[in-house]
Amino acid sequence: MKSRGLLFTAGAGLGYLAIRRWFRPPAIHLPGKVVLITGGSRGLGLALAREFGSRGASVAICARDHAELERAVADLGSRGIPAKSFVCDVANRDSVTETIAQVVQAMGPIDVLVNNAGIITVGPFAEMELDDFQRAMDVMFWGPLHTTLAVLPVMRSRREGSIVNITSIGGKVSVPHLLPYCCAKFAAVALSEGLRSELAAEGIRITTIAPGLMRTGSHLKAQFKGKAKKEYTWFAAGGASGLVSISAERAARSVVNALVCGTSEKILSIPADVLARLHGFSPGLASGLMELANRFLPEATESSELRSGHEVERGFNSSLWKTITWPGRRAATELNEVEQGLRP
Repeated sequence: MKSRGLLFTAGAGLGYLAIRRWFRPPAIHLPGKVVLITGGSRGLGLALAREFGSRGASVAICARDHAELERAVADLGSRGIPAKSFVCDVANRDSVTETIAQVVQAMGPIDVLVNNAGIITVGPFAEMELDDFQRAMDVMFWGPLHTTLAVLPVMRSRREGSIVNITSIGGKVSVPHLLPYCCAKFAAVALSEGLRSELAAEGIRITTIAPGLMRTGSHLKAQFKGKAKKEYTWFAAGGASGLVSISAERAARSVVNALVCGTSEKILSIPADVLARLHGFSPGLASGLMELANRFLPEATESSELRSGHEVERGFNSSLWKTITWPGRRAATELNEVEQGLRP
């Protein structure tokens, strides 16, 4: 009986691999493709714009901050990548509809949409307010839905197109002190996976990306609540560590490779992949580890004031801290995360 079970399992596994190989779509050729990246003015979005542009794609980026967009376009231009920028708030459906129309008019039909825009609020649940959850959902769930609905009519009429949804390991395992972010990312994962199964027959490919910690400098743009200095310490140090985080450049290459190869889902970084697999195998154990991690995080206070990473960083002057977080500060400078007139 045991040998039959092993044979059945092996046969099922081989059958699954054969089906995946048989139904895998052909590789995408990027030269000349029009790629729109939301949140493309800085961080991972800017790294993605560089990567797509270096492979011959026609790049469009959108974000809320006009000055950031101008700096990003200048950066891309210095690398020989002619990019167009568009001011857009993905949380506003009218803004999205107008922006998509502008992109199509200026560059032609959108071949690849990358839903990358995101915000991060760090702090204990006791400090969070309803507005924190609303903002997270507006940007990281409703935002991708707005952009997807805006590009789908043309993609459907052409029976081709690709959508890449940048979610997070926080959309697989809920991480303490990041609850609004994780709730929005869980919703984004559900949207992305559901869209893939429903749109495949129409020639539209959906790729779900779940990054772990990345060295993008995003800790400076994140918002912190409660004991902001302590919250910032663990968040910034984790994002700067080469042991648990990956570079934005490596992440961008992985994202574009996943799109080109037709990969359905890609988890970025070994620690994130291990955590996701552990949660799938034993949700109770993974939850227990998150509960243990929470015990080492700062306790709640009576203040729910929001402070940006830039504000908190000004209170750190030790050479040890600057050494520990140097990779993150370098990434912030290289990826347009530093506010004008300030040093990371």
